[in-house]
Amino acid sequence: MRDRCHRRAGGGTRRAWRAAGATGRLLAFLALASPAGVSRLGAAEKAGAESPPPPRWERPPELHSASRMFESWKARVPPRPLLGGIHYVGTSGIAVYLIATPAGHILIDTSFDDTVPHVLAGIAQLGFDAKDIKLILSSHAHVDHVGGHARLQRHTGATIVASAADARLLASGGADDFSPFPLQLMRYAPVTADRIVTDGETVSLGGITLTAHLTPGHTAGATTWSTTVRHAGRVYAVVFLSSLSLVSGTRLLRNPRHPELVADYEQTFRRLAAMSCDVFFGFHVSPRLDELTAARGPNPFHDGETGWQAQLTAAERAFREQLAAERQAGEANPPRATH
Repeated sequence: MRDRCHRRAGGGTRRAWRAAGATGRLLAFLALASPAGVSRLGAAEKAGAESPPPPRWERPPELHSASRMFESWKARVPPRPLLGGIHYVGTSGIAVYLIATPAGHILIDTSFDDTVPHVLAGIAQLGFDAKDIKLILSSHAHVDHVGGHARLQRHTGATIVASAADARLLASGGADDFSPFPLQLMRYAPVTADRIVTDGETVSLGGITLTAHLTPGHTAGATTWSTTVRHAGRVYAVVFLSSLSLVSGTRLLRNPRHPELVADYEQTFRRLAAMSCDVFFGFHVSPRLDELTAARGPNPFHDGETGWQAQLTAAERAFREQLAAERQAGEANPPRATH
């Protein structure tokens, strides 16, 4: 089947979306970073001239601004049915998906620990009982996506499913990661994965089968999930796309905390390019949820095959531009030999 996919799903109230600011709007259901403006420092500068900013891989996020960005993603928004048994129960900036089945429910991501009450309220508002959640999956093990895993597992008794690399990150409470974000911002309650999945392995419940696709890069264990959903007489190939972004401050080359990062991204882009997709959902939101609620015109998730291909193309372009810029900077400033 040709790759065909619907563009970014997303939403939040307009007020919450405006509050998220430019940073919150960078992504539409996935964390896609832009490398625009990457430049290397000149060897010499004219007297009195301003120093150019360092390249983005040398600019780690600052604690206050990163904390403010996270806070902007936590506003409660109305839950919404999306497609078939898939429902949105996340916040203004972080997606959480509930997949309802006759045998219980599947939750993909849990958001921050302190937004779990929003998730539970949304599930109840849709008429479901959170106690019926049997499986908790994740896109990647960063605090904004899995910070609520421990609390929701205590509440539901659900089985936590993760890749081996993300299971290690979950067990460390966010500490065992190569992210340049301040550690005090990225920590969360440690939790143990009950089941480890490998690439291509499936998870099934109540007639729904999800396939795990390991798409490392944003984290070492980032996982994209695919399934098929019947809606209005048609069967859709659905992809829950993990993040493809390069966080500011992340070095691709000679990264001491993750030397395999370039190889990970190369593998991820190959895997995603081979996937079939009609509709994809990411994990950072946009005004598309508002469009869906307004119910004017066609479903905003159904925008043809260009969305999926455009998303992958933009993500790979960002990766390759930074990789080229780092290589160029390395050639101009080779590491000194040590004796």
